[in-house]
Amino acid sequence: MTASKNKIGEYPFVAEPFHVDFTGRLTLGVLGNHLLNCAGFHAAERGFGISSLNEENYTWVLSRLAIELTDMPRQYEPFSIWTWVENVYRLFTDRNFALLNQAGEKIGYARSVWAMISLSTRKPADLMAMHEGGITDYITDEPCPIEKPSRIKVTSGEPVATLSAKYSDIDINGHVNSIRYIEHILDLFPIERFRTGGIRRFEIAYVAESYYGDRLSFYMDQSSEDTFEVEVRKSASEVVCRSKLVFASRNS
Repeated sequence: MTASKNKIGEYPFVAEPFHVDFTGRLTLGVLGNHLLNCAGFHAAERGFGISSLNEENYTWVLSRLAIELTDMPRQYEPFSIWTWVENVYRLFTDRNFALLNQAGEKIGYARSVWAMISLSTRKPADLMAMHEGGITDYITDEPCPIEKPSRIKVTSGEPVATLSAKYSDIDINGHVNSIRYIEHILDLFPIERFRTGGIRRFEIAYVAESYYGDRLSFYMDQSSEDTFEVEVRKSASEVVCRSKLVFASRNS
């Protein structure tokens, strides 16, 4: 590692058979869960984990996530994820990730934006006031050579799919799990899209929470042969999240 080992968390995994898709590669949903788990491990090891924050009536909320990949771990392949804090602002923090294959080669990166909110008011908390701003001690300049999450705009007025949030969508906080949106968005595309190389970049921006029984509608724009923007709304009007997908070129 190029920065202080205390500032970068490194966590080992194995691509289990039930974590891969029909191509034998790790699914994006499982990778997303691993990223969020690593963020939790890294924060907890430094005194900013969910458990300790809950005692003070706060929690972390994921605002944005961008993942860019050149490859994915194969079935049974050991791999690891690095995570570190890039910046801390008053109301949010930038956390980055690297995905490494079993040879130690970086095959993907991710950028994420998080806010700390009050469990009582659901409003953002001042990160600089928490533990006397101690979170800034873990900022490091480890490179993350991918673009930051972009502004996503969707103009389509007709949904391409609708569904109701069910039991398997709901997490411990009582709302639709952030990774379930990713899985539902990927399900909008035919399997051939994933047979020819899968996702190269995936972005998602979370706007509002949705709950069990909410009717979710999916609106899609296509800006190039391999690039799509998706907006998820509940009750046909309130935006829940926006996403941008770039598939590997079919000619690559």
